[in-house]
Amino acid sequence: MQIDPVLAATLATVVDEGTLDAAARRLHLTPSAVSQRLKTLEDQIGRRVVVRSRPVRATSAGEAVVRFARRHAEIARDAQDELGLADDGRPRLTVAVNADSLATWILDPVSRFAAAHDVEVDLLRLDQERTVDLLESGAALAAVTSRRDPVAGCRSTPLGSMTFVAVAAPAWAARWLPDGPTTAALLRAPRIDYDRLDWLAAHGVDGVDGAAAPRHLVPSTHDIARAVELGLGWALVPRPQADALRTAGRVLGLGDPTIATPLHWQHWKGGSSLLHELTETIVRAARTSLQQE
Repeated sequence: MQIDPVLAATLATVVDEGTLDAAARRLHLTPSAVSQRLKTLEDQIGRRVVVRSRPVRATSAGEAVVRFARRHAEIARDAQDELGLADDGRPRLTVAVNADSLATWILDPVSRFAAAHDVEVDLLRLDQERTVDLLESGAALAAVTSRRDPVAGCRSTPLGSMTFVAVAAPAWAARWLPDGPTTAALLRAPRIDYDRLDWLAAHGVDGVDGAAAPRHLVPSTHDIARAVELGLGWALVPRPQADALRTAGRVLGLGDPTIATPLHWQHWKGGSSLLHELTETIVRAARTSLQQE
């Protein structure tokens, strides 16, 4: 039994768009025609491929079909390029990326790449520990990730380390750190976190007394830096942001803790020439933007 590429591409579009109605608009079909294609696909493979939630979610069998659809589209696009045939649509490259990279360095190379090619780039934001989930499910063709070992069918290239430094507003430091930024003082002072995961403790920074300090949740890299400026608390901020704020006199560096998170670029093997060129652009930019060994 072979998977019908048209039916597989329909499923991938439904997953991308989130609803059958949105997928129908993109495919220039009626919603009932999209639904019938999904039913035909399920009949062919004997497995359910979607959970009709909002947004629509692929089942494990559906994820395998989506991976097939992505790779089939990449192979078809390469063949069209080599044969000089016109493509019916603009190619779309989907990349899973962590919030800190999105806020600091990756938009510049992505913008240069998009300016040089008639292409759409979808950036899907997720924690660096989880971006490979989108790669494994077929939702992304490439990912910036903290995972070094390559996902099955993918290549992994080291990018360098994202470095985070502790900063605080001068007025806040005067109030909460009158004797300087000692470990004990930082554990007792208000802190700003990106999420509720005990990320600092996982990196050996937190301590048993840290639970007594207020922990403010600001789930945005840009907004954490702004919250530090406003005196909400101290935080670990990506070094490029911290350096700009320190130069402007808006924050003070607190010394340790400093954390370096190694990042890797993973992408599917045998991808299109566009994916390979995007890879070269991203890796080249990372070598100058991230800390290298």
